[in-house]
Amino acid sequence: MQQPVWWQRGVIYQIYPRSFKDSNGDGIGDLRGVIEKLDYLRDLGIDAIWVSPFYPSPMVDFGYDISDFTAVDPMFGTLADFDELVEGAHARDIRVIVDFVPNHTSDQHAWFIESRSSRDNPKRDWYFWRDAKPDGNLPNNWLSVFGNVAWEWDEKTRQYYLHTFLKEQPDLNWRNPEVKAAMFDVLRFWLDRHVDGFRLDAVHYIMKHPDLPDNPPNPTRGSGFKPLGDYDSLLHVHDMAHDDIHGIFREFRALLNSYSTERPRFSIGEIHMQDWGKWASYYGANLDELHMPFNFSFMFAPWEVRAMQAVIDNLETHIPAGAWPNFVLGNHDEHRIASRVGRERAPAAMMLLLTLRGTPTIYYGDELGMEDVEIPPELQQDPWGKNVAGFGLGRDPERTPMQWDASPNAGFCAKDIPPWLPLSPDYALVNVETQLRDPRSMLMLTRRLLALRRATPALNVGAYRAVPHDTCLVFGREDGHDRWLVAINLTDEQTIVQIPEHGSGQIVISTKLDREEMVKLDALILRSHEGCIIHLTS
Repeated sequence: MQQPVWWQRGVIYQIYPRSFKDSNGDGIGDLRGVIEKLDYLRDLGIDAIWVSPFYPSPMVDFGYDISDFTAVDPMFGTLADFDELVEGAHARDIRVIVDFVPNHTSDQHAWFIESRSSRDNPKRDWYFWRDAKPDGNLPNNWLSVFGNVAWEWDEKTRQYYLHTFLKEQPDLNWRNPEVKAAMFDVLRFWLDRHVDGFRLDAVHYIMKHPDLPDNPPNPTRGSGFKPLGDYDSLLHVHDMAHDDIHGIFREFRALLNSYSTERPRFSIGEIHMQDWGKWASYYGANLDELHMPFNFSFMFAPWEVRAMQAVIDNLETHIPAGAWPNFVLGNHDEHRIASRVGRERAPAAMMLLLTLRGTPTIYYGDELGMEDVEIPPELQQDPWGKNVAGFGLGRDPERTPMQWDASPNAGFCAKDIPPWLPLSPDYALVNVETQLRDPRSMLMLTRRLLALRRATPALNVGAYRAVPHDTCLVFGREDGHDRWLVAINLTDEQTIVQIPEHGSGQIVISTKLDREEMVKLDALILRSHEGCIIHLTS
């Protein structure tokens, strides 16, 4: 049997660099701030960091509108800082994953500036330029995820260009081989700087139907994971996820494989898709495409047994044989887990994330139970929330600065410097320094869970076995004769789990961090929102 590699055994920790640690006094986090906190990350027990975009950008979409794919924005530091970050992380046995944003560039990128300069510019076809229809209407009916139509008029060349997101983010034409070659050179640039993998942003958008036909109307206006306003009025069958994307993914995987002779390189794709079969197809028919497409389903499932169990069952049913699953509870685009399910349930959610079969991703601050922060209108930054008002799509609340200590500005930046987003009013209580002194804190629970997971093959790469129950999520993890049971009460009431066929065992960790006794599983008492990891002995 092939030995599991680091991205199967390990835990990924997402860092949103603007909000992690400011090292130079401008109120914005940066790469040197991440370097300063590498020891914290090592002691936490994670195995890889995913660093969200730090590339040069006008910051219209806070780094996802990139004007240079192979440099570092001075706001975040220098390439030398990045190299030092990678070296320091590797010295602590932490891998480094970076964002790769393949669907679009900034409208300030040199490629787009050339492309829009004239209709006969050699880079014209690097983007999607189209005439208006004979009746003067738009080239088609496609809509932007961020509100309004997906076409922007260029007065100089008298054509429209396509933008799936903001008008400042024109879409690249991946059917042009020059675009693909240039973007693969971007990957090589960062691989040569020793990154361990890529998180592929919005990657299912890169291949559209070659004829750009109208999308059909959506009779239900149902969006999928969450309401997106007018974008939901169409079925997005032609503006994303064309079948030709699989060929691109296979070439991408081959490139990563060519760099994996010394140590395995890794890819995980941001793919929002409710069709489990189509989602699973991005592993590749021969497991030769993405190492993993992100599984976002937990972030949108109600906190109740049937819904959560359905996510696990669907994944286990549809994932191809030999493929590796993953789970995520939070990121820079969705409300924090402690706000979605309640702070009292957050410890159970963390236990669930770190004990299921598959690679977990932790969002910075979730190890503390950080919550969303209400941002006053005059301080809001995110264009999505501004452009599509009334749907709660603004992402500022989950992007607020990391809370390091109880000092002014939570140790994120100097006390006399305003941070780029307001801090949570509870930072004096919810912060790293305070929780390190509390043996029953969320941070200490997370550290214990990570340490147990790392030390226990059954919990990081072992088999998964569902144990049906009405009010609790119960499942087994097994590696040979080493058997474990995880039982999590998702309700507000104490409950008794009766599974006598599992015998007895030792509670190794409770989310309450106050019990480690032997228990018989014919009557396991779980308090409200309590989870237990039990090492089975019979």
